[in-house]
Amino acid sequence: SLEFLYLGGNFITSIPPELANLPSLSYLVLCDNKIQSIPPQLAQLHSLRSLSLHNNLLTYLPREILNLVHLEELSLRGNPLVVRFVRDLTYNPPSLQELAGRTIKTRNIPYAPSDLPENLVRYLSLASNCPNPKCGGVYFDSCVRQIKFVDFCGKYRLPLMHYLCSPECSSPCSSASQSSTSQSESDSEDEASVAARRMQKVLLG
Repeated sequence: SLEFLYLGGNFITSIPPELANLPSLSYLVLCDNKIQSIPPQLAQLHSLRSLSLHNNLLTYLPREILNLVHLEELSLRGNPLVVRFVRDLTYNPPSLQELAGRTIKTRNIPYAPSDLPENLVRYLSLASNCPNPKCGGVYFDSCVRQIKFVDFCGKYRLPLMHYLCSPECSSPCSSASQSSTSQSESDSEDEASVAARRMQKVLLG
């Protein structure tokens, strides 16, 4: 039943994903710490209204933060993401197991749990859809770590972490380092407008 959690001014370096098990949490204060990343599980805090992350070491936010439908205030000032953006692209080639799993999922090849070992059935259930609307692919362990820029409140552009299924995926977000008139902006207008409606206060400076 916890509604307010104040952990500011400590030496916290990471946020445990188990924090998402607080369904009534409305105010979460994690400012003035050493936090470098936000676990995507925090998107399960559906009652969260205020999230204070200022004065940490954040260079990006998880894309899932857009699922916090009741979030009204997000404080980010004093983080590296305000002044510089991550553009590194890292990708490990998929294994044969992943290639087989992608084929099964993308081609909708039917299978029954009795047809496969239990570990393979569980593996196939872990497929994630590529966020590129023009792709339709899936990935498991091998993906491209990339930054997507989303316009909040018509003024600030925040870097959100997302994952592509491959470097060749022509995601509208994959050209994050291009100019402000790139196709990536026009393709993300819908998501940006949704984010702007949900996030009433984004405090960057």
